[in-house]
Amino acid sequence: MTVRYHLNADVGEGFDTDAELLEVVTQANVACGFHAGDAQTMRTVCALAVTHGVEVGAQPSYRDRENFGRADVEIGYGDLVRDLTEQVEALQAIAREVGTNVAYLKPHGALYNRIVHDADQARAVVDVALRFELPLMTLPGSVAQGLAEDSGGTVIREFFADRGYDQDGRLVSRSIDGSVISDPDAIGERIHQLLATGSVTTIDGCTVELEADSICVHGDTPDAVALARAARDALGLALQ
Repeated sequence: MTVRYHLNADVGEGFDTDAELLEVVTQANVACGFHAGDAQTMRTVCALAVTHGVEVGAQPSYRDRENFGRADVEIGYGDLVRDLTEQVEALQAIAREVGTNVAYLKPHGALYNRIVHDADQARAVVDVALRFELPLMTLPGSVAQGLAEDSGGTVIREFFADRGYDQDGRLVSRSIDGSVISDPDAIGERIHQLLATGSVTTIDGCTVELEADSICVHGDTPDAVALARAARDALGLALQ
């Protein structure tokens, strides 16, 4: 299916919604074992992705299962490159076994947020994406986006339908009330706003402009499947 906007979700993280989500989304961000998942989980979700014609993306993270990859980790360039490479290689091998390939790289959790502003860690992520010739999915305006584009890489700009934004166009902390959006109607309204105006309303009621290529609904958000269906309806994608 050719689409103007992709719809993506995190899968392979141990929740029981993967099969249903993979019937709805067009891109699957697959946990690579460091924050969640294992080889069998990766194999299962990759096979389902093939069945439904869904792109497989690598979602590597810090080596941090205890905190689900959502705690900052101080790690040097070389060690981060090594960890990311290990994760992408593991998923790529499994994806090929079931008849597909890794199509892009999207860091998970704290690492995703870190490369919005941290040039050293962003450089490590970008260099791994370039090594595997993978587009990098990242927040519009991030340091990582600039580094990737300056290096000749491809960027997939991402909008989070189920997360609150601040006035800088960044995601607000999950510790803040209203940071996670779990109302399907609100998801649809946010996507309609994005499509119509290229903007999102921030958590404090302001408006910030942004551009996106792919819309995310988290797999661990309450009622994730209902939210994904609302997002798909708002995007005008016909369910297969």
